[in-house]
Amino acid sequence: MSIIIMILLLSILVLVHEAGHYFAARMFKIKVDKFGFGLPIGPTLYEKKVGDLTILVHAFLLGGYVSFPDDEKDSDLPKNSPDRFANKPIYQRMVVISAGVIANIICAFVLVLLTAFLWGNIPSGKYDIYINKIVAPKSESIWHSGLQAGDKILEINGTPTDRGETLLTFAKKSKKNDGKIDLSIAKQNYDKLKAINPAYSEDEIIPQGVTIKLPKKVTEKEVKLNKNQILGLQKIKDTQESLTEHQKALRDEITDKTFYESDGKTSLNDLARAMSDTARPIYVKVLRNNKVIALKPIYADKSGKVGVEFSAKEVLIPVKGPKSAIILSTKYLCDQTYLLLYGLKQIFTGQIPLKELHGIVAITKIGGDTISKAQNGIFYGLLLTAIISMDLAIVNFLPIPALDGGHFMFLLIEKLRGKPLDEDAVNMVANIGFMLLIILMVLVVFNDIYALVTHKL
Repeated sequence: MSIIIMILLLSILVLVHEAGHYFAARMFKIKVDKFGFGLPIGPTLYEKKVGDLTILVHAFLLGGYVSFPDDEKDSDLPKNSPDRFANKPIYQRMVVISAGVIANIICAFVLVLLTAFLWGNIPSGKYDIYINKIVAPKSESIWHSGLQAGDKILEINGTPTDRGETLLTFAKKSKKNDGKIDLSIAKQNYDKLKAINPAYSEDEIIPQGVTIKLPKKVTEKEVKLNKNQILGLQKIKDTQESLTEHQKALRDEITDKTFYESDGKTSLNDLARAMSDTARPIYVKVLRNNKVIALKPIYADKSGKVGVEFSAKEVLIPVKGPKSAIILSTKYLCDQTYLLLYGLKQIFTGQIPLKELHGIVAITKIGGDTISKAQNGIFYGLLLTAIISMDLAIVNFLPIPALDGGHFMFLLIEKLRGKPLDEDAVNMVANIGFMLLIILMVLVVFNDIYALVTHKL
């Protein structure tokens, strides 16, 4: 039922978008031939004539359209008819093209505002993270850090912690013996090695059986991450260098040793690099009994876990009257729009690979899960639908042929040129854009299905 509800909510967004085009066209007395739900690919499930308008429902439900006589070569409407889209002033055509996007923006705001009034709250996007219990073996560092059940985590490595992903990401990036090192740490360890073993140069192989004294290690530094990296909006650049298999084996061999007997294959450089792959400390600040406490360093294990169970309680902002609802709804939508635009930038700059793009199937699955599992799930479902509506508006207005933004771009060029563009050229470019869009949709659906099959969603 929750998936059906999500599908209905998404369907409403398509209808709202196309209704925006339709009513804007009728406002300027532009004739509309067809109102299609879904794309004209494959069979038509439903068709009905209502006055001059034909309403269609296609089997390929991922989309919708409004069709004008200009789109039909065999249309009975004369070429010079004032009812044709192409014969209207450019500003009117721009309004009609933009109307679907505007309708989606209005719809997004109305959905958020409706949620604010019905629920009486707006999510802040922040969470209070509480420690439930420590589940790590007694030998792990977390037992000696001072952490206690009931502690509220405030900071990790200097980064404010307002979501569970912060703890998980820092633990994963700080795991012990990950096979990667900072060259600056390796240089410091080499200098210490060289100072007490001056007979050998950096890459000189130490003869088999020779004993080398090992200094106290210079350990790795804590991981530093910003909010966008934690949210997955910015790629975390790997600036470390990987160890060789020999250096990894050497790392395991010299752990907690003060001397090393050479195997005849090792240099001081190998030893320095092996010594440099340790565990990154995790510095945590917690709130306990209204006091801020800095804990002793915590170290993740080889799998990137620190061994705690925690709970995340979302911070809700109460709505206090109509004015408060409007202000909070506007801020919520602006914050989400920023994240959408930032994510779009990451896609176009290659920070997010195509294999990580997801679409309607993933949205339906996630939305259905949100509605069925989350407390007050229907409100979160409405908010998710609002965000998708805003996303539809942004993506549709990109200057890409076959999208509203592409058509708007053609009209803008026509306005600047002072004369219409070649119709055949525009149609050819639009058809190419449409085919590329279909290919992208197929790729995204494949990603969705693969993620479902492999239980990544």
